[in-house]
Amino acid sequence: MKQRTVAKDIPLSEVTFRKYERPSGLPPRELVKKLCLSVGLLQPGDSRDIVVDVLHALIMAERELSSVEVRGSVIRLREDAGLALAGIAASNIRRQLKRLREIYVVEKVKNSYRITEMAPIGEAFEEKVERFLLPSIMDRVKEYIDAVDQLRPGG
Repeated sequence: MKQRTVAKDIPLSEVTFRKYERPSGLPPRELVKKLCLSVGLLQPGDSRDIVVDVLHALIMAERELSSVEVRGSVIRLREDAGLALAGIAASNIRRQLKRLREIYVVEKVKNSYRITEMAPIGEAFEEKVERFLLPSIMDRVKEYIDAVDQLRPGG
């Protein structure tokens, strides 16, 4: 008997948030790392943390950067921190930039990248995630909750 292919459940969007201690007294890279952990860009205990340096490079940039310039900044940041240069392939840098774009922290302008509108990250987060993305996700979750409640006897 031939086995049927089952359609994969692919989310339309996905958000992960984690709560950590208050961000007081952390060195810059550790602060950026906690932000990445907090918004699900990095998993706890993950040694592949190149996304931290990509975001850090863009935060520190005073202008838009090409992916090649981001890579150069990442290499300098990792060398300064005494970290291995793992994950610095150009394709991986572009993948991390895409991930940052997906959560609206970074935007691509022509062939360069920057923190969204060169504004504080908090503005982009509030406008794109808090006001738009989260409410749409929560509305859909509530639809599923209502549908599941209908399964109950007397529902």
